[in-house]
Amino acid sequence: MGLSNLGIFHTVIGILAIVAALVSFINFGKISLSKLSGKIYFYATVITSLTALGFTKHGAFNPGHIFSLFIVVLVVIAFILHLKKKGNTKARYFENFLLSFSFFLSLVPTVNETLTRVPLGHPLAKDPTAPIIQQVLLVFFLLFIAGSVFQFIKQRKLNRGLSETN
Repeated sequence: MGLSNLGIFHTVIGILAIVAALVSFINFGKISLSKLSGKIYFYATVITSLTALGFTKHGAFNPGHIFSLFIVVLVVIAFILHLKKKGNTKARYFENFLLSFSFFLSLVPTVNETLTRVPLGHPLAKDPTAPIIQQVLLVFFLLFIAGSVFQFIKQRKLNRGLSETN
């Protein structure tokens, strides 16, 4: 596998981000920045994305770096919405979507790197275009779509409940 110290740190923090997101999805139906799991997801995702900038296969800034910066932008915008727009408002739709989308996008390099490295010596995929990678990403994309619809419906109910009490 041959991971550098940065690679090991990046991987450990990335796994922490994924676990925190899953805990938040299971407990709250979304990545909730007001809960510990959501806060861990936010900070671990920012750290993971920024440490990814230290990796290069071609010796220069590449599309993977842009991908990492895009994920940082998504979570930072969601965090700003969380801080500036309190309560169950329309901003929650965007916050929920941005966090879920950042999670899905984080899974793209995770799946690629994992399936092209594991099991050691005989990885499941030879490169990112391997059918198994495409299939796994398709399943994750469908879960992302279903989860986004679920979050939208749940948030709409919360927003309607709020407007009925006012």
